[in-house]
Amino acid sequence: MKCLRRMTSETLLWLLFFSIAFGLGYPTLNRYDPRKQLPDAAVYAQLAVSGPTQIHTNLRFRILVPFLARCVAHVAPSQMGSWDPLMFSFLFVNACFVATTGYLLYGLGSTLLTSRSIGLLGATLYLLNFAVANLQLAALVDAAEACLLMAVVAAMFYEGWFLFPVLGAIGALAKESFVPFSIAMAITWWFTSAGRRSRAQLVWIAALILVEVLTLIIFQSSISGQMIWPWNFLRNMNSQTSYGSNLIHSLMDRNSWYILIWLLPLGLAGMKPLPRTWKAAALAGSLMALVLNAYHSTVAGGGGGVGRYLFNVAGPLLSLGTASFLSKSDLRQSAALD
Repeated sequence: MKCLRRMTSETLLWLLFFSIAFGLGYPTLNRYDPRKQLPDAAVYAQLAVSGPTQIHTNLRFRILVPFLARCVAHVAPSQMGSWDPLMFSFLFVNACFVATTGYLLYGLGSTLLTSRSIGLLGATLYLLNFAVANLQLAALVDAAEACLLMAVVAAMFYEGWFLFPVLGAIGALAKESFVPFSIAMAITWWFTSAGRRSRAQLVWIAALILVEVLTLIIFQSSISGQMIWPWNFLRNMNSQTSYGSNLIHSLMDRNSWYILIWLLPLGLAGMKPLPRTWKAAALAGSLMALVLNAYHSTVAGGGGGVGRYLFNVAGPLLSLGTASFLSKSDLRQSAALD
């Protein structure tokens, strides 16, 4: 009975996170059409409707979210009043990913910090970030990448390394940048875990890398109709401009600072009680994001500058750090009043 009550409580919490995410993404149904405002969203919508063979950009390889949206569209009512069925499907899928990220963040926060309420605050701060409403819930694929990176962190924290091959395969289909992010984070976590690391964990990291690379090769080659090696894809992603100017342009993009302006300083201020392994892994992933953004800047695309990638990698950690900082401030104020 106790187990059943706990399962019910956890399910209701996930449904609460889903409802919040769906509400935050509601403007895509009745206020604006992401396909007209975000070039990438238009491509993903076409990918869901027509499949990857009708698209001639590298975005055609990010098939996970469009495929899931297409499945939802098939079972959703064809007439939904003022709601566009396809945009509803994208919002439903992305809200599921956002809710799962929030749920995993809550679980880690409740385990690591002094109370479940701080974990809940961290998950709430994550959901309320600019990047969630304006990127993850805007018919893009960021929600899936962020969720799967959070799942990688949870797998390492809870000693579920055996999940790596599954997460690697799914993540590679969500967004190709998941591959270098997850590899950098997993290797760094292993190196900084001191006495807790083992050869078995290293084997699972090798399996993660192998599965991710094979998934990219098989699916990209199948979609393209010719052999696509990872280095071919990487060369095609080169923006052919100055790497330094790419990075500076992206860092100056206001969308990055909408995401980071409060999250970064407050998150860093409250990060001390969080595990060194997670902090090191997030740092490694963030450095990888800076390198990839300099190599292939996308400020002119979906927006968000480098901030969107930093949020996907380190947003959960910074949100939990912010919750920890605010909770400490509240405790200090309460002590002063007493």
